[in-house]
Amino acid sequence: MNSEPHEITGPSLAAALMELGYTSPAIATALNGQFVARDARAAQPLHPGDRIEVLAPMQGG
Repeated sequence: MNSEPHEITGPSLAAALMELGYTSPAIATALNGQFVARDARAAQPLHPGDRIEVLAPMQGG
């Protein structure tokens, strides 16, 4: 996380998010710089070298 590379074993973006511990529905995702809607994550396959971006709301200031 935080720009560090991770080995992902899941076949889809949804599986990768679960593997990385992102369980909240309140996140935004992008794959290789392209927004991926929540409904499309399970059908979005991952390939070697793909870059996943996750934006999660943070509290505090």
